[in-house]
Amino acid sequence: MEKTIRLGETSMEVFPLGLGGIPLQRIQQEEATALIKACLDAGINFIDTARGYTVSEEYIGEALKELGNPEVILATKSMKRDREGIKEEMETSFSLLQTDFIDLYQFHNLRSLDEYEMLIGEGGGYDYAKEIMEQGKIGALGLTTHRLDVLERALESDLFATLQFPFNYMERHGEELLKRAREKGIGVIIMKPFAGGALKHKDLALRFLLHSGACDVIIPGMDSISQLHMNLEEAKKGPLSAEEFKLLEEEAEELGEHFCRRCGYCLPCAVGIDIPSVFLMEGYYSRYNLQEWAKERYDAFSKKASDCIQCGLCESRCPYELPIINMLQHVTSVLEEENTNI
Repeated sequence: MEKTIRLGETSMEVFPLGLGGIPLQRIQQEEATALIKACLDAGINFIDTARGYTVSEEYIGEALKELGNPEVILATKSMKRDREGIKEEMETSFSLLQTDFIDLYQFHNLRSLDEYEMLIGEGGGYDYAKEIMEQGKIGALGLTTHRLDVLERALESDLFATLQFPFNYMERHGEELLKRAREKGIGVIIMKPFAGGALKHKDLALRFLLHSGACDVIIPGMDSISQLHMNLEEAKKGPLSAEEFKLLEEEAEELGEHFCRRCGYCLPCAVGIDIPSVFLMEGYYSRYNLQEWAKERYDAFSKKASDCIQCGLCESRCPYELPIINMLQHVTSVLEEENTNI
């Protein structure tokens, strides 16, 4: 594995493994500082966080201050789409990260083409962020999404220096678009390399990505130095053997029937349930050890899994033929019925 690679056509030279900052929420500041130090000592220089990750920005800012403000590439993001929303959240990010320069500012989780148009249109947040970039306070602008149509639109727009998308051996629907982005000189950042913690062969999953040709930097979420060491060890190894790839195929077959890839084809729901987000929160709750965080966000949804009227419209649209109605019933039992005291 190369020591560092250039992230698209930006000036950023990144180690192919980065630090995904979402799990920092479940540890304390002291542990976060130790983890970040270990990452930097190992050559990892790309740290990804977001305004929505509760204490993550604060932990990162304090850690870097304690470590003497070492050279690092900071990426954060906002889910706001309008100018004022981006302005407010960006100012908060600068403050919590304790910096006057953010290397990569990303527009977080664009969920539809309507949201995309709102972002880049008149009064949208893109123009404000570009103004701040032109003032020298931001190095580059990027976009993150789980939607193929948004990914393709952003790829064709030439507005973004980087694109961040979920990609793992269970979620390969964006692979060709990501390769095309790299060919165009757009930096490709891979999130959800372990499918939100669903994949058991994490070592093999990481090597699959490192040798896929579809990514520049992979940002596995980490909250311990042992996870860091595992990721670094796998990064030293070569491509998967036929036997190892067979293990991945077997797991893919095992997970396939009940695994939401968040493609969004099931939407719109007849009663307004954001089905992929509902499944995502259940995954964070059950697999990512973020129970309180996931429950709080789930509780804020205007429509929950229990609002399902079992019309079957979503199942008729799902390209993976998932039993969505049964899966929503499972979410109800996990996030509504069993956890009323959280």
